[in-house]
Amino acid sequence: MADTILIMPGAHSMPRPFLHNPVEADCTAAMSWTRLLLIAMVLLACSHQALALEVNITPELGEFQVEHAGKPLTIRRNQDTEAMLEFDFARTSRPCPPFCAQPMQLAAGVETIGEVELVEFMRTRLADGSGLLIDARTSDWYERGTIPGSINLPFTQLNPSQGADDLTLEDSLARLGVELKDDGWDFSAAKYLVLWCNGPWCGQSPTAIKGLLSIGYPAEKILYYRGGMQLWQIFGLPVVVPE
Repeated sequence: MADTILIMPGAHSMPRPFLHNPVEADCTAAMSWTRLLLIAMVLLACSHQALALEVNITPELGEFQVEHAGKPLTIRRNQDTEAMLEFDFARTSRPCPPFCAQPMQLAAGVETIGEVELVEFMRTRLADGSGLLIDARTSDWYERGTIPGSINLPFTQLNPSQGADDLTLEDSLARLGVELKDDGWDFSAAKYLVLWCNGPWCGQSPTAIKGLLSIGYPAEKILYYRGGMQLWQIFGLPVVVPE
């Protein structure tokens, strides 16, 4: 009952020195720390509510982190609900050819994904090293900005019909976990890939995917993010400019 008396001063009819008993002193200190902890928890809850995002990625996910060029980056949608696309990706009528609509089913065995699936890939396979996110655009596009976590492997370095010679292919495929052996390419350690380019009207990543398939890359390890940079930006997701 001593603890109760200390918590409720004045409840005992006989006043006692507050810190005369060492046990009472310990209890008082514990009570003070408990109060501080409760206050901290309330402040933390209020802070969390104040910082809650208005524009989430999905109902369950507000933000997450990826590593880009060895540094952690937070992926979060633009919280400005009045934001608009910049000019490059606001255009509607690019000449076709070459800027033609790409098919939803690019090739047999290759899965086409959207933003939710891309985010899941980034949080799982990209995070654990079993997958790569490939910006298949030429370097001039890449230098304007890329999706965080991406590496730049232009389609010209992945497709023999676009000028990729054996040495170029060997260097490029080595980054994907593929080895060149005496009897040909060894895909046993090939990574899962997501390839993307500028948008549904861009043929750069489709050309890269077709090049990979032509040399035997497993179709089930290739994912096509058809929306590309345009859809990524439509959702207000961040772009990183390479250093």
